[in-house]
Amino acid sequence: MKELAALSEEQLTKLQNTRRRVIESIGENMDLYGITLSIGHLYGNMYFNREPVTLDEMSQTMGMSKTSMSTGMRTLHDLKMINKVWGKGSRKDLYEVEPNWHQNFTDFFSIKWRKAAEQNMSALKRSMKEIDALKQQYEGDQAFLEVLENDTQKIDEALKYYRWLDRLIDSFESGEIYNFIPQEE
Repeated sequence: MKELAALSEEQLTKLQNTRRRVIESIGENMDLYGITLSIGHLYGNMYFNREPVTLDEMSQTMGMSKTSMSTGMRTLHDLKMINKVWGKGSRKDLYEVEPNWHQNFTDFFSIKWRKAAEQNMSALKRSMKEIDALKQQYEGDQAFLEVLENDTQKIDEALKYYRWLDRLIDSFESGEIYNFIPQEE
């Protein structure tokens, strides 16, 4: 932000227009993934900063309340898209963007996908135990056992998918995915 003070008004206006387009695009893109537009804009604004910023600085830049800014920063921090950093002589928390978009993608989707996979696998396994109990309880009812067997097969297929998704998440977290789809240099 300090480096902008040396620019002429014309330079500053042109730069802000260029950045605004990128910031808007980042906000809209992040909105597709369940992050609010305003938090996407916060990330976009922070992306262009050369130095770590405080909540107060970003609140002033974006015209948002300190409470909204704090919520946005916490969301981005929880998603590992920004980092808290130490600043010599500063008593306020400083934040900077994690500039590696590949890492941002990996962290964001790994967190979301892993949580969903764990919840769904837990529900599927619980249902499988209930089906096994029903099979024992109604072992003489062939028609019901066929329905239960069909459900067992469907749940087995779903579990295979979630085990595959788990391995995919592992490949993102380990970086192994880049052996198959390399990052551009």
